[in-house]
Amino acid sequence: MVAARTDVDVTPSIRRMSNLSIAAATELKDGMADAIGYFVAPDGPVPAELGIDRAALIACGFEGKAGQCLLVPGGDVVKVAVGYGVPHAGATALRDAAATFARAVPGRTRLALHLAGLADVDRTTASEALVQGAVLARYYFSVAQHDTGTGLDALYLVCGDGDLAPVESGAERGRVIAAATALGRDLANCPAGYLTATRMAQVAEELADRAGLTVEVFDKAALIELGCGGLLGVNAGSVEPPAMVKISYRPDTDPPGHLGLVGKGVMYDSGGIALKGADATHATMKNDMTGAGVILAAMSALRDLGCRTAVTGWLMCTDNMPSGSATRLGDVLTMRGGKRVEVLNTDAEGRLVMADALVLATEDRVDAIVDIATLTGQCLRTLGTEIAGVMGNDAALIGEVRAAGDATDEPVWELPLATRYRNQLDSDVADLTNMGGPNAGSITAALFLAEFVGDTPWAHIDIAGTAQADAPRTWRNKGATGFGTPLLIELATHFPASGR
Repeated sequence: MVAARTDVDVTPSIRRMSNLSIAAATELKDGMADAIGYFVAPDGPVPAELGIDRAALIACGFEGKAGQCLLVPGGDVVKVAVGYGVPHAGATALRDAAATFARAVPGRTRLALHLAGLADVDRTTASEALVQGAVLARYYFSVAQHDTGTGLDALYLVCGDGDLAPVESGAERGRVIAAATALGRDLANCPAGYLTATRMAQVAEELADRAGLTVEVFDKAALIELGCGGLLGVNAGSVEPPAMVKISYRPDTDPPGHLGLVGKGVMYDSGGIALKGADATHATMKNDMTGAGVILAAMSALRDLGCRTAVTGWLMCTDNMPSGSATRLGDVLTMRGGKRVEVLNTDAEGRLVMADALVLATEDRVDAIVDIATLTGQCLRTLGTEIAGVMGNDAALIGEVRAAGDATDEPVWELPLATRYRNQLDSDVADLTNMGGPNAGSITAALFLAEFVGDTPWAHIDIAGTAQADAPRTWRNKGATGFGTPLLIELATHFPASGR
């Protein structure tokens, strides 16, 4: 057994967030902030505190459109006009505007945003979105000996009147969600040599007490006893042991439902015997555990957000490496529950590790299962880098997933679970294969997973395209995005939906 590295902080955002001051204020006092943002719509009044009128703004090319920022010179404190488009902006526009502001003043660490320029906007909703946008736009990950990144020390929301309660409430919720999302990014950004399956389990255990979670770790011997042949088969070529991490959240009151979450935790995916090509994509395969990472991150926020739903997560963690002991093409694996799978491609490993957990979730009699995984490159080709795919066997659950994505600006689009392609998974020697034909790969992957959920309502989220960003945009940074953390939080805290 190889010991996980513990001398490197694999979750630096936890420390940074604990040192970040976020507060509501009726006014700013000298020294509180070194940059102040004032919201300006395309028409209507311009905040007098900005010190510049609309004519001057227009002369400088600033029209108040979404994505625009204008720094107003003068004084030690930078004043910034922040455009946000239509006057009745929703959470997505405000989150983006706050992120644009935070990026416009990269050297400043004490920021303030004035809410006075936001007309007819619910202050609780606005505050939550503004905190998320500003904090996540300044996220960065580093394991360098000398950390030179510039995060945030303080963020103030200035409301200009005495009604601080809704601003404080929204800001606190925004802080919790931003911290969870940053944690999800940390885990997916961390080099695989530091964040092994064993270390992932340790991180979950370290988070358990502070997040009100119960964590059970199943090592290789326990996985053999459970018959988790998918996870064990993918792990067969590695010197690093596998780990299944079962995380449980239970509210203080009788829960209205029990949601199961299953995450792909392939800490590094070489492709196994079916080795990937040596290109830039291969270097990002440390993020192939994003599904497991965002489940852990999302569940770390549930207690602080007062989630009433019982939630259980299964994180299926291993790397996928080639060696003399690795699973070979043509080998047959026996999964939890007894189904036997012929392995036609060792680079189609995510579905193998998740199949075991899907069976375990059904055995736990959860009311619904949602799995999330960087599963197929074909989903990236279909939906690009900003929209995830969703498929499943229950229209109501898929609707809840889509609604959660819309609310958090983590959009998902439903692809058909087309059973006409199921015969592509037929095997001559086993119950099924792990690989379909050259086309419709996202669908055949989902059809494979569907074999292990029985009649339990189930939805599968494919985040292969959305897990990684090549360049920063609004509140998403270059590198791992943590996509799925806000979505799963929203889903869990509203599960089950009324009328379900």
